Amino acid sequence: MGTGGTWLIAGGVFLLLVVIQWILRAKRPVRTAACGVLTGLAALLTVNLTGVFTGVTLPVSILSIGISAVAGIPGVTMLLLLNLML
Repeated sequence: MGTGGTWLIAGGVFLLLVVIQWILRAKRPVRTAACGVLTGLAALLTVNLTGVFTGVTLPVSILSIGISAVAGIPGVTMLLLLNLML
């Protein structure tokens, strides 16, 4: 899959998050979805940047970026727990 296909999938997932926020009657569904995505990616970045001090890092891949973008902070927490168990 090329770069165009990846961006198309990412855009589709973002639109799905906006629709979910709209169904949940959020006042600003686009802003809410964008904040959730940015919060999840920031949490993944924070875990990896503080990994120098804590020794805990997560591999950065399409899967981990996707989970952290869609699920936000709970997704990053889940990745950390799975990394701890496996």
